[in-house]
Amino acid sequence: MMKIEDTVLLHFEDETDEATRLARAAGLDAAVIERHRFPDDELRLRLPASLPARVVLYRSLHRPNEKLLELLLVARSAGKMGAQHLTLVAPYLAYMRQDKAFRAGEVVSQRIVGEFLAGLFDGVITVDPHLHRIATLAEAIPVPHAIALSGAGLLADVAVSHRARPLLVGPDLESRQWVEAAAQRHGLDFIVCEKLRHDDRQVDIALPAGADVRGQAVVILDDVASSGHTLARAAERVLAAGAASVDVAVTHALFAGDALALIRAAGVGEVWSTDCIVHASNAVQVAPMLAEALRSIVRD
Repeated sequence: MMKIEDTVLLHFEDETDEATRLARAAGLDAAVIERHRFPDDELRLRLPASLPARVVLYRSLHRPNEKLLELLLVARSAGKMGAQHLTLVAPYLAYMRQDKAFRAGEVVSQRIVGEFLAGLFDGVITVDPHLHRIATLAEAIPVPHAIALSGAGLLADVAVSHRARPLLVGPDLESRQWVEAAAQRHGLDFIVCEKLRHDDRQVDIALPAGADVRGQAVVILDDVASSGHTLARAAERVLAAGAASVDVAVTHALFAGDALALIRAAGVGEVWSTDCIVHASNAVQVAPMLAEALRSIVRD
């Protein structure tokens, strides 16, 4: 049986800090993948000269398009160099939101990217993937080890350390799974709003009937902050309804464009996130949680 000591963690230079934290927590050696970009944008990658039988690749998949090509090149090369078991640790997993064709001809990227990853890796570990219409990560990525962790509890820890018994608010129905889990961890109250999306940047938010947020310290909790419009509208609604304060806690701090400024302008005080994506708002490190998941794969 292969042991965790017989495993190496590969990473790219731009994620050295995060990968090193994971390697230390899991008791692994880490090695960087050299990366060179030619003038025509082609990539030249160089792995260590030799690899053990078990390899872990760390790559968070925000801004994913080029990174997916990197995964293909690394996984195929590692296999030819003798790696027998490949695990991808992708704290943020891209292309999971498009899980259905809403109009004729739309590409269902979740299924296609999931099958692509399943063709490269024996295991995938991620955090709070956007799985709306399926129950497990294995349905999207059919590999022997498909592990979806959650940052909700860690974000709840941060929230209660800064606010006395905050009211947790989910900005839409999809957020219920994370908000409910976070609330149960500390016995907090929570509500879930309803969202009507018109396009990527136009949304309406409605508080649930009978919700009373007056005087409450509200923390809006969600898996992803991307354009910021959903969080901004939710913040405006709870403040208009009498909340004493509103903060935001998210697993994945994408914050595209002026998203953070938009959220601040809506009246949000603090913004807390995990380090699944490196951002100034990072308040939680997920390395210990990822390391335990890696150890479970090795023990299996």
